[in-house]
Parts: sequence; C-alpha cells; structure tokens
Amino acid sequence: MDLTSDHPFWAVKNGLLANYPALEADTSCEVAILGAGITGALMAEALVSDGHDVVVLDARDICHGSTSASTALLQYEVDTHLIELIARHGARIGEIAYRACCESIDLLEAKIRSLDIGCGFARRPSVYLASREKDWPVLQQEAAARRRIGIEVEEWSSTDVASRFGFVRPGALVSTQAAEVDPYRLAHGLLATAQHNGTRIFDRTNVGRIEETTKGIVLHTDRGAVVKARHVVVATGYESPELFDIARFVKLTSTFAVASEPLKAEQLWWEKCLLWESARPYFYLRADSDSRALFGGGDVPFRNAKARDKLLPARTKQLIATFRDWFPAIPMEPAWCWAGTFGETADGLAYIGHYDKHPRCLFALGFGGNGITYSMVATEILRSELAGKRHPCAEAFRFDRD
Repeated sequence: MDLTSDHPFWAVKNGLLANYPALEADTSCEVAILGAGITGALMAEALVSDGHDVVVLDARDICHGSTSASTALLQYEVDTHLIELIARHGARIGEIAYRACCESIDLLEAKIRSLDIGCGFARRPSVYLASREKDWPVLQQEAAARRRIGIEVEEWSSTDVASRFGFVRPGALVSTQAAEVDPYRLAHGLLATAQHNGTRIFDRTNVGRIEETTKGIVLHTDRGAVVKARHVVVATGYESPELFDIARFVKLTSTFAVASEPLKAEQLWWEKCLLWESARPYFYLRADSDSRALFGGGDVPFRNAKARDKLLPARTKQLIATFRDWFPAIPMEPAWCWAGTFGETADGLAYIGHYDKHPRCLFALGFGGNGITYSMVATEILRSELAGKRHPCAEAFRFDRD
C-alpha cells in the first residue's frame, strides 16, 4: 500500500539522513521488529537498551512510510473524548488511556533529551476549539472529566478566544501538556542510537511470509533471506492486513496537509500553539522549527492511493482557504502539500499487545490521530511484556477490549 503521496514533507525537508542495507543472508535474533518508522525506531532503541538482541526490517526506505507524512502534533487527547471512552469502556479504561497518553509526552521528551536527538522537539500549548455553540457544553463536561483524573485543563470563553486569535468561537479547552517534533529526524536519531548499541537494521527488505513454530518465528523475506526470532514486534501500522483482519479493527482514512513558506515571528499565531477543533473531520495547525505553518484535515474514507492523490489539489485549496479564513492577517503562501493514509478505530484507541491468531507476535499499532503518542505508549507496554511483566496500561489497548 502507498501510505503517502509522492514526496511527503519531512523526507523532502530533511533529505537522506542515513543508509541501511537490505538483508541478503539468513540471520537470527531474540526480537525482530517489522517496521522502521517512529514506532519501530522507539521500540528498537528501548529493547536494545534493555539488553535484547534486535533486528529491524522495513519493506521500503527507512522512515518513508507514515512517519514521513505525519504532521506530528504531540497531544494527550485522543480523537475520542474521555467522557465517551468512559461511557463505552468504563471509568478505569478511560482514565488509563488518557493518563498513559499524557505521561507519554514526558517520557518522549526525556528520551530525546537524554539521547541528545536534534529533532525540533518543543513544548507548545494545545488549544481545542468548540466549533459550534452546541459543542461548548460538551467540551466543558470533558474538561471536568479530565480534572477528575488529575489532568489540568483551562477553559477559555469566547472573549478569551477572540483576544488571542482574532476570530470568534464559543470557547476552547487549553492544555499545556503538548508538543511538536520533526518525526523523521526523531526516528532516524533513535535508529542511529539503536544501531550504535548493536541493533541490526535493514530496509528494502519485505517479509512475505511469517511462520510460527514451537521454538519461535521464522520470517521469510522476498529476497530469499530468512530471519529466525524468539519474538516479533509488528510495527507496520496500516500495512498489516496479512496478520489480522484489518477491516474488523480499523477504518482507513485519507488525510491532507500543507506546509507554508516560513513566516516571520511577528506573523505567527498565539504562542505557536497546536490548534484543532471539535468539528469532525477537524482542521488542525502547528508550526515547525522554520516557523512554517503546518496544517491539515479534509479527511475522507480511503479507497486507494490513486483516488486519494487525485483529491490532493482540491483538498489543498480547501485547507488554504480555511487557514486564510481563520487568519486573514497572516500572509500565508503554500510551499508544499501532501496526502497520507491513517487508520481510525471505533473508540480512537490503539491496539497494543497480543492478538489471538498470532500468539508469538506482539503488536504495536498506533491507529488513530495520536500515532507518535501511541508509539511511546506501545514501547513502554511491550518492553514490559518482553521483560515478563504486565504493564498497568496494557488493558486499555488490548485487542479484546470490546
């Protein structure tokens, strides 16, 4: 599956950061990781630091899947409100999911700082706008639910919103627990650290068949090489249909994004915050380290890559019009546009852990709008699993939670 349109933003901006070989000969390891995007990179760095013998395999060039197209807004909020998760799964699961995502941003920042990875990580406020009058009472209920589980959130009136942005909305929820990052540089930095510590990394190596035996797992690559592993971590995101019935768990969606030419500091919006709204699909916005505006939305159900990419010009035009409607005083000129595919689950939560049809595989599938946040959550859950421990957050993301 083509997960992105041609030339996604981060790969073009950063260029080729590293070279990895294809796997040409048979090998063995304790843990094989399938997928070398941000999820696979986080897993590789963590597991090799825990003492595991790790091999990473990716079917394409490293980080050229979803990671290269992510707009990388790091937020603890999932696309499903906490009050909705509580109604669906109960208070315990709702609290676990939201607190896990909240804590993951601190964990990710600590990792980036400790490894000294230059990836444009910066803390930003997150402003969640009520798009319509009827949405504001719901957001106020949501704020109360978050406070009850210890997550700080501020409520802004319509006057507060207007004073910061110049446009009118019924209200907004404001959180300080949010950040932005260059996901491409982050993933490459993690993989470089993992490789330095002994991880073997191979790209352009597609695993065509997975054979589960009584002793472990045998991965058969299209190039003819074989990898024998005790455990396999599947971090291939939306490209895992051969391992489970993807339609049962995930609805694939096409999304679209735009990067502007760099803006002057005085032209940027309030605090360079992450900005999104309660409408569905929602418009979202952040800045990057070059002070470009990165914004996106216009989501539609995914049919195929060709149909998605055909929509790119029209969706780009709509996104630019929305930006200019929100911020008519900002002289935004588009520099880049791209499209990507992501998966949405019925409850907005990721799937992490064991799946009954493949008991020897561990899955780290960060479906939903919080891909990188979920990647960090998955890393902590699965490294505990491989250490023979049960992570306290695991139950919120298990496959059989419904």
